[in-house]
Formats: sequence, C-alpha cells, structure tokens
Amino acid sequence: MDIKTATKNPLLAQPVKLGFGFMNASWPGSPVVENTVARITFIGALHHAMDNGVRIFDTSDIYAPSFEAFGHNEILLAEAVATWSGTEAQKSELILATKGGITRAAGEVWGRNASAEYLVSAAAASAARLNVEVIPVWQHHRLDPNRTFSEALAGLAAVKASGLARNIGVSNYSAAQLKAAYDTIGGPADGGLVSVQNQLNPAYRHDMDVFQVCEELDLAFLPWTPMKGARPKEAGTQVFALLSEVASRHGVSTFAVANTWLRSLSPNVVPMPGVTRIESIDDHLSALKFSLSEEDKAVLASLPASEPVDAEIIADQPKSWN
Repeated sequence: MDIKTATKNPLLAQPVKLGFGFMNASWPGSPVVENTVARITFIGALHHAMDNGVRIFDTSDIYAPSFEAFGHNEILLAEAVATWSGTEAQKSELILATKGGITRAAGEVWGRNASAEYLVSAAAASAARLNVEVIPVWQHHRLDPNRTFSEALAGLAAVKASGLARNIGVSNYSAAQLKAAYDTIGGPADGGLVSVQNQLNPAYRHDMDVFQVCEELDLAFLPWTPMKGARPKEAGTQVFALLSEVASRHGVSTFAVANTWLRSLSPNVVPMPGVTRIESIDDHLSALKFSLSEEDKAVLASLPASEPVDAEIIADQPKSWN
C-alpha cells in the first residue's frame, strides 16, 4: 500500500516525511534567547528546512527560558513562518504542531492540568502566539494525575469542539489510551486524532505496541527525544557503538542512522529530531536517502535492553479510567 495516496493523515502524506522540533532554542542559557544574532541565525535554519520541503514543525507552550516567557518557542516558530520567503501557497502547507497540558507558574512550579477549561484556554493562547486562527495540530502534552482519564478525553474533545485545532494529537499515551482517544474524538478522516508523541529512540524502546494501533487507525507516531544513544557525548556506550558501526558502513552520522532506524520500525513513524543549526537539518535530511541493509538490521537487533520507563510518565498517569 502506498501510504502517501492511501492515508487521510496530513502528517503521513508529506513528500518529506520528517519534522523538526527546536525546544533547545528556547531553553535557559540558549544563545537564541540571549543574542539577537543567534536568533536571526536560528530563524534562518528553520527557513532552510522549509526551503528543503520540510513542512512539520513541533513546538509547545511550555518551551521557554522561564515561566514569564511562556510560549517563547511558539513565538519563534511564528516569526520563522512570517519571515520565510515561501509563497502563501507554500506557507499554507506548513503543519505547525504545538502542545498544551503542562503548567508553569511563578517560582518555576510545574504541574499538569487536563481540565477542559484549561486545555481550551491553552489552545487559544497557542493560536495567538503562532499567529493562526486554527492550529494545524494541537497535542495533549501530558496526562494529569489529579484527574481521571475520562476527564482528559473530555478536555481533548473540548479543544476539538472549540474549533481552535484542525487536528488533535496526544503525547505519552499507551496503546489502550490511544484507542480510547480515537474512539472519543475520531480520527484523520474527520479532523480528529492524527498522532501520538511518545519517547522512542535506540536507547529507550517502550510502547512498541502503539505502532500496531497507529497502523490500524492511520495515526502518525512522532518519537520525542529520537536521538538518544546517537549523540557523540554517549560514545563508549553499547548503543552508540552499534550505531557507529552502521554509520561507518554508509558514511553517515550516528544521528542519520538513528533517524533511519526509527523509520524502519513502521511506515507510520515520522521522526521529529530537535535542531537549531542548518548542519543538523542537512544531516537529518541525508537520512532519507538511505535504507538499512539486512546486515545493518542484524547489527541493530543486538541493541541492549531498553532503559526503564521514564518515572515521570508513570507519575503522570491519571487516577482512574472513569
């Protein structure tokens, strides 16, 4: 099946099935936050990605240097879109995906809020910062341990009903939770759920059963922290050594190998590596030009046992299904 022609999911129908996040551009200490020249250079990097056919850009209201600058990353993306030299038709192709559901208050107190009132207000604020009337993809960032899962789904449904989001996504949901969300708000064919964003990388490999749900329901799996295990600072680990072996065979980086490995897991995976530089963007684009050989797959099949489930994901689980 040719997924480009069969899917009704805008994330899966892209000619360049790759997206970029750029959280680090807004994190405390980032030169993009503190230096005008660095900000201009970074915006130019996003333009470079757009010029090369990338249309999916992932952000969140929580990506900011401080609680007082809430939404900083979304504002950066809006600036990049506004100043890009692309035509209006090209700009209309861009899929700006943002997230809400994590709170951040004075004193850098972080929390969760999945109430319908909060999620709708968060989506409205994100739309304003992104300078759009309708957000192409709005995603529920984290579950709320103080509410039931049914209340979280009611919040998702409220965002969809508000008209603020063209499509809905979720993040850090299990296979069962993903199915329940689909049953509640629909799927790609009717402007409902289009994606799930869970952590997945060569070092952290949980929620593999979510792939089957994505393939069955025409949903995109957007891995977060997709390059863990591929970074040079992780040299000396078994994961990095195996990625390096494959990288040397193809004359590419370990990042490109991790990207290609992710895509090999399912046709519904759309890697979303974090970038701040043109060089990183080009590196990930190069990953689209090669596939893993049977020898490569055999090497990567010997990846060591996955790191344990993130403790924060466990702590965020809702208090009940009802």
